[in-house]
Amino acid sequence: MTTRDSINKFKSDPVVLLEGVAKSFVVGGRSLPILDEVSVRVGQGEFVSLIGPSGCGKSTLFNIICGLERPDRGRVILAGNENLQAVDAVSYMPQKDLLLPWRTVLDNVILAREVAGDGRDKARREAKELMPQFGLAGFENSYPAQLSGGMRQRAALMRTMLAHRNILLLDEPFGALDAITRTKMQQWLLEVWNSFRRAVFFITHDIEEAIFLSDRIYVLTPRSARVTLHLNVNLPRPRRYECVTAPDFLALKKQIMQALTPV
Repeated sequence: MTTRDSINKFKSDPVVLLEGVAKSFVVGGRSLPILDEVSVRVGQGEFVSLIGPSGCGKSTLFNIICGLERPDRGRVILAGNENLQAVDAVSYMPQKDLLLPWRTVLDNVILAREVAGDGRDKARREAKELMPQFGLAGFENSYPAQLSGGMRQRAALMRTMLAHRNILLLDEPFGALDAITRTKMQQWLLEVWNSFRRAVFFITHDIEEAIFLSDRIYVLTPRSARVTLHLNVNLPRPRRYECVTAPDFLALKKQIMQALTPV
């Protein structure tokens, strides 16, 4: 089955649909192909991961979805509307938390709402109600330098959630965390996602992380990137980290490893 055939299997209407997206950059006067006819789909409320070698173009793909880059070819359709602006549909959390050091946690998490022109008082009330769910109760008036790495990522994700967009792009949010904290954050992210049920498109280099979190996974080749594997993760939810040793989990891991290390 081709990638396009498997994409068309899914019943839910896509909130992110990329069709044949290609992108090159000019480096040293020469064209450097980055993306090669990439097609992906994220349905409403789905958790979909994107995995591939370093430098293969994963972040470039996110920049195209966000409207920061334009594709050379192909279509980007958000929420079924090819003319919808990314700013109206997408919240993007980059690899670094980018919390402003001079603002408190509370004032950091409402930043997107302030930029959008929403009422500051209303945004602060909503944020205070969500602080316990994000593990930040009691830290509303703390500054980023006073937080652990995991707490900073919780604050960054809360800021992303409070933007009230139906599509969340998360670019390796746990990549800089230690293994124990990372495992706890993965479990916590699933709990938050289950509560809000936003569509999540998630970049990671970690195969186990991708399987543990996702409904589906797209695997990219080295640059110029194309989809080499589109995988359904048919593991029951809710998930606990003990499932990483289950035979079905290990079988999925083997498939991805084989796709990433072709003979």
